[in-house]
Amino acid sequence: MKKQYIIPIFVPHLGCPNECTFCNQKKISGQLKNVTEKDVRDTIEYYLENFKDKDVYKEVAFFGGSFTAIEENLQERLLSTAYEYIKEKKVDGIRVSTRPDCIDKKVLKRLKKYKVKTIELGVQSTNDYILKKCKRGHNFADVKKASRLIRWKGFTLGHQMMVGLPESTKLDELNTAKDLAKLKPKIVRIYPVLVIRGTELEKEYKEGKYEPLTVEQAVERCKELCYFFGKKNIKVIRIGLQSTDTICDPKLKGSEVVAGPYHETFRQLVESAMYYDMVVEKIKKFNTKVKEVEIRVHPQTVNNVVGYKRQNIEKLKEFYDVDVVIKQDLKCSVEKIDVTITKEYKDFLEEDEKVISIKR
Repeated sequence: MKKQYIIPIFVPHLGCPNECTFCNQKKISGQLKNVTEKDVRDTIEYYLENFKDKDVYKEVAFFGGSFTAIEENLQERLLSTAYEYIKEKKVDGIRVSTRPDCIDKKVLKRLKKYKVKTIELGVQSTNDYILKKCKRGHNFADVKKASRLIRWKGFTLGHQMMVGLPESTKLDELNTAKDLAKLKPKIVRIYPVLVIRGTELEKEYKEGKYEPLTVEQAVERCKELCYFFGKKNIKVIRIGLQSTDTICDPKLKGSEVVAGPYHETFRQLVESAMYYDMVVEKIKKFNTKVKEVEIRVHPQTVNNVVGYKRQNIEKLKEFYDVDVVIKQDLKCSVEKIDVTITKEYKDFLEEDEKVISIKR
């Protein structure tokens, strides 16, 4: 399977009929001006020149806003500009993100014309009460209808969901994942809610009406969702918002993040938590008290096994009194680890006894 490169083009708030309580797309994308055909062309050229690998699958992606709700003439102009590069075989496809209530047969016919291959729907939740509270302007019935149309017309379906929305619980989010899985998306993005400056949610937060998740809570919820989607063979292609000059640590000057579970390597935190669970599960299966283990991993997996700032290694020592030796091995699968005991607790006690006897 070819490596995939994305050429991101942000169209913040273009066509979006609603002002969701949590959303300020211009702040989130870091882009304040609207997009023109020249912007599309310049962006594609820039990325094509700077891709390290040339023999890869390249896709132009229109993110932000609600692409299919943009004025039709502008949609055509932006799509046709990207389509030029498909005809020249410089780009392989186009993807767009949009709202569930901005999809119909006419829209899909237009997207087919320009070789759009993937459509991602901003679902956020399948709980109608939560959607209404966030002022999304659509309901779950819209999600089901749009998803079925997209798949029926031969597009790759993607869903985007959020954790930590106002009044949303861990159970609500798991139910959302279950509802989405039934609609058979190929890909999913999971976004923990951040309180962004200039949103209605910021006002609710400052008035004490909304309490965002902590980083630890968001990691736990996203981890459980990743387990679920993994079992359903649905690929999670992003966890957490992309860091930018303005979407960064709330403590930094110029950050548009007021509060919430922001972390510069949020996905790594989630994946590290999953690998920690994997290591603990393997250790617990050993029918002996373990003192030291050797973990063989593929080089690409090392950081996730070790954890952010060695958190996994330290937690294993703190909670299980287990020392860890990491060995990199290209023969290992990227997604799997090999754990073997190098020292049992009885060996450790025997070493102590020898030291004591020598001292005597």
